[in-house]
Amino acid sequence: MAIRQARKDIDWLGILPAQAAQAVLKTYHRAWANYSEGRAGEPNFKARFRAPMAVDVPQGRDLSIARLVKDSLGWHLAFRVQTLEPKSEPRSGPEVGIDVGVRVPLALSDGGVRTHGAWLTGKEQIQLLKLERRAAHRKSFRSQGAKTSRRLGKTYGRIQALHARANRRHLDWQNKTTTELARTYGVMVVEDLTITNMTKSAKGSMDQPGRNVAQKSGLNRAIAQEAWGRTVVLLTRKAARLGGVVPKVPASGTSQGCSVCHVIMAGSRESQAVFVCKNSACGWIGNADHNAARNVLYRYRIGLALVPAAGRAVVRRARRVKPATAR
Repeated sequence: MAIRQARKDIDWLGILPAQAAQAVLKTYHRAWANYSEGRAGEPNFKARFRAPMAVDVPQGRDLSIARLVKDSLGWHLAFRVQTLEPKSEPRSGPEVGIDVGVRVPLALSDGGVRTHGAWLTGKEQIQLLKLERRAAHRKSFRSQGAKTSRRLGKTYGRIQALHARANRRHLDWQNKTTTELARTYGVMVVEDLTITNMTKSAKGSMDQPGRNVAQKSGLNRAIAQEAWGRTVVLLTRKAARLGGVVPKVPASGTSQGCSVCHVIMAGSRESQAVFVCKNSACGWIGNADHNAARNVLYRYRIGLALVPAAGRAVVRRARRVKPATAR
């Protein structure tokens, strides 16, 4: 009754199919039920620009249509598909350490790399730059608090469409790359990175202003664009499906330590790509990214894997595990 009356009183709600409105109301009630039963946090308001527009289509259940979604590239249908997968059996496969980065997205301990090019073509990048300049110019004529003009809104929409296209290409690369890795290796060791801490602003305060703020801001954008967390999630999901595992090890010091003598000396990483061990008894020289990946694998082999305990990750060293080379 409440929905029926609301459809009469609110014009835009009347345009929405009744079944879809009922589905939205059920989702709303379920969110509060999950909160009251302790399964989720309190539902909060989500701004339209922070979440894609989506609505369930119950009348399409015979076609297995679950949801109608609108993003910057248009409207899309999300189909519900049920598949039967055999239970995965643990498999013994090669072990590999993986180091994530910006210039080299994925460096492997066996010497391999997984890289990608720019997500937008040269013409698309030029078009994006023109649109951003056009948007900034048109925005300069708008008074504070005024409604966005239709022309400015269309420009924003074209910018969002280009970003959405780049994100799709990135996600496609991540899916294909993680699938290939999960099929190749049985154990894929990664670092336990706290990405939110890595991308903190360097602006500082009025009393203590930050240093190299522009460079740090650019690095933060590059880290965010690589979406390391999503890569690990996809890799973990696909490894579990194929019987593999993705353990995590502490990340501190993996880039500074030598993967041959395992000694950390200041200045050993001479550049982004070159590692020169400053230990006089070693002096190993090699690629810095592969060196870090080998350290990641070495920490796993000596038992420094992180295991969940009481809702947090702790380091557990396996008993009677002899150190092994990470080569």
